[in-house]
Amino acid sequence: MQSQKQFKRRFSFEFFPPKTDKGKEKLQGVRDQLAGVNPDFFSVTFGAGGSTRDRTLETVINLHKQGISTAPHISCIGSTKESIAELLDLYRENGINRIVALRGDMPSGMGSAGELRYANELVGFIRDHSGDAFNIEVAAYPEFHPQARNAEEDLKNFARKVEAGANSAITQYFFNIDSYFYLIDRLERMNVTIPVVPGIMPIVNYSNLVRFSDMCGAEIPRWVRKQLEAYGDDSESIRKFGEDMLTEMCGKLLEAGAPGLHFYTLNQVEPSISIWKNLGLGERDKIAF
Repeated sequence: MQSQKQFKRRFSFEFFPPKTDKGKEKLQGVRDQLAGVNPDFFSVTFGAGGSTRDRTLETVINLHKQGISTAPHISCIGSTKESIAELLDLYRENGINRIVALRGDMPSGMGSAGELRYANELVGFIRDHSGDAFNIEVAAYPEFHPQARNAEEDLKNFARKVEAGANSAITQYFFNIDSYFYLIDRLERMNVTIPVVPGIMPIVNYSNLVRFSDMCGAEIPRWVRKQLEAYGDDSESIRKFGEDMLTEMCGKLLEAGAPGLHFYTLNQVEPSISIWKNLGLGERDKIAF
């Protein structure tokens, strides 16, 4: 973890673009409350194959104009170089200076992966097209990408993204803290030393968590599964257990030198802000972990 301690900490919250006017109104309220803790940036997701392109664009620009730096996700699967270049130009014209560059998922029924098939190719294209206009975030997988052929190949894929021009990374969420430490140790041995910020998924609904985790390859430790199962439909106990467990995990990550935290909010305030407050991050510049 030595390489991570050299980086300035940053804290961020992730949203998804709302589909309805009611969803937009809710997100505005969530944004206003989370802006009150002065995060370094917000990010906004991008649907499979660019399916939320216009909603992501609208959401990012609206949020960015309100005073907190906002980073759009861009995925390359199913997209053309021309369409990605158009997006990059629009974001640059609107003062956006951070991009989360991802491979993305292939939508059901789509026949072609597009002109850029891997995240490192997308990172390289962004650099070729836009130079250093954007800070480029990429994804990291403490428990390895579910489609990776093996662990070694996954680490090499990450290194390719860094070589292509990535500035920093955000991890897939995890609950096994040793997997994050192991990832950083392996990257240090490979002389790959960019900030790798832990992604944090608050626990609010057990069945949804299981579904998300099965899709993305995030392991839910057996003891966590058993405890959550024991609560049944008691949503308050599930929320409280998740808050306590993740507060402890985040504290350990920061104490060990993790360069910040990235919260997957699912467009909700309370789960993420409760962990934030428990950690005392409202006074984060005064805290010495």
